[in-house]
Amino acid sequence: MIKSMTGFGSKEAQLAFLGKVSIELRSTNHKFLECVFHLPNGFLSLEDRIKKEIENKLKRGRVTCAINISGPQCSKVYINKALLKNYITGLKGIKKDFGLKEELNLNTLIHLPGVLSLEENRICASSLWLPLKSLLNAALEELVKMRLKEGAALRVFLKNKADSLNKGLIAVKVSFKKAAEKKLKGISSDEEKASFLKGTDITEEMERLSFHARNFKSKLSKNVPVGKELDFIAQEMQREANTMAAKSFDASVSAKVVQMKSQIEKIREQVQNIE
Repeated sequence: MIKSMTGFGSKEAQLAFLGKVSIELRSTNHKFLECVFHLPNGFLSLEDRIKKEIENKLKRGRVTCAINISGPQCSKVYINKALLKNYITGLKGIKKDFGLKEELNLNTLIHLPGVLSLEENRICASSLWLPLKSLLNAALEELVKMRLKEGAALRVFLKNKADSLNKGLIAVKVSFKKAAEKKLKGISSDEEKASFLKGTDITEEMERLSFHARNFKSKLSKNVPVGKELDFIAQEMQREANTMAAKSFDASVSAKVVQMKSQIEKIREQVQNIE
């Protein structure tokens, strides 16, 4: 089934020792799969595991994963007492050597480099991987559902455009045949007729465009990521339509080719959003 690359999924749950944990996933268009993380302190060690879970479900798109915690945290305040003792000893020495009278106060001491820090409890984050993984996959399922829903709408849109393109191509064939026959009647020399057809015959281009349109439509039913293939086919369709427009000698044919080019351009815009 066709998947869009844009979507959103979120889940939250109460996890032991952490409090309320929420996971938000947002995906946008991208040529490849790119993951961007916004994780709480102590969760960086889980980044690779989270990325693998995302890779199991998605093949393309820029995915932003944000994990937020409200409640008890997996980190605690660490006081480097040995360093603090050295600071105090050194500062007292400075006071004595220079005859300073200013007293040491707690506010000054705790702001000295290295005295206070947040100590990450990595074991806590690691031990919570299984419930966190379950929550992550629930958010991923929601994201995938949205991408599938948008993909289904894109499939209908692209199928309709492919059908319109085929109808337009039939109209171009009829108009070209009539215009060519009319033009050839006014040319008496076989050499001139051959020269005219060489520069204006778009039969091959129409056949190739017809093939690309059928191929494009068939890819819409595939159950694998086809975004890159559809983009390539759309480029080829545009190439053939451009050649047809360049060769056109009749206003009626030109008008119909321009309409087809417009359809192809709309197709190209939308396939950029397909996984």
